[in-house]
Amino acid sequence: MNTVVVKKIAKDFGKFRAVDKISFNVKEGEVFGLLGPNGAGKTTTIKMLTTLLQPTQGGATVAGFDINKDQNDVRKNIGIVFQDPSLDEDLTGMENLQFHAILYKIGKEKREKKIAEVLKLVELEDKADVLVRYYSGGMKRRLEIGRGLIHEPKILFLDEPTVGLDPQTRRHIWDYIKKLAALGNTTLILTTHYIEEADYLCNRVAFVDHGKLVALDTPEALKNKLGGDVVSVQLGRGIDILQKRLKSLKWIKTLAKHEDFLDLTVNEGEKRIPEIIMLAEKYGAAISSVGLHKPSLEDVFIHYTGKTIREEEGSAMDSMRQRRTAWRR
Repeated sequence: MNTVVVKKIAKDFGKFRAVDKISFNVKEGEVFGLLGPNGAGKTTTIKMLTTLLQPTQGGATVAGFDINKDQNDVRKNIGIVFQDPSLDEDLTGMENLQFHAILYKIGKEKREKKIAEVLKLVELEDKADVLVRYYSGGMKRRLEIGRGLIHEPKILFLDEPTVGLDPQTRRHIWDYIKKLAALGNTTLILTTHYIEEADYLCNRVAFVDHGKLVALDTPEALKNKLGGDVVSVQLGRGIDILQKRLKSLKWIKTLAKHEDFLDLTVNEGEKRIPEIIMLAEKYGAAISSVGLHKPSLEDVFIHYTGKTIREEEGSAMDSMRQRRTAWRR
């Protein structure tokens, strides 16, 4: 059963199209990820699904309710963990949860029971009476996740849930999300630009780039579509001539260029590396390094977009700066 159905949803800001007619479904109880660089349109998509933005065209149903017509019903059935902190730091952890529960008109008896459950789930029972200003970044994130669950939503949206956290704390948050998913009571939809996060957490992943949905499947299925091995060749010179020569070889499944690297998907990569080196020497290309690994989600993203997520982030930031300059003029 699908709990979210998105149909050709789009969002324009002036002449700029942030989300470009994307469609996807989210199954009840799954962890669904929108993966892509900053500026790809992930957060804008989430804001439309949570009724914070009105679509320019298209639409969606969330928990069976139309985001354009039934906004109050949508809001009653969802929880949101925003990318930017949204806790009141002058309140304790307990008080933050109480305030949120009151907003959702949860009665006192049920409210107290639910707050106790949530504090136990996110392991903040011993910090319940501490002011949030004294929480670590990871503790604040855990409290925000708990707050998003206090009214028992059918769907919890997590917008970049671990951005700005150190690697150890990030992994800790992943474990909490995994634990939450295992309970099976809530569908989780998250946005991220961390490849490892999507691979570790998500049942299915949608690649979003420049407002478009470019691929969608399970992490394993996406990686299996490339198949074989990935040979990554870094060159000091001659990258274009080597790319041209490699394109004519039938044993190369895919070939992508990014920065000074060529990434090739081949079978039995260890046997093909000497052939690649000999070809480079023949045409005067200087190889700096050669790597061999099984396909990752990063390789899949490169296959579909021709760039790494980091490169796309740089491109997205440049585009944003250009738009701001144009608007000021």
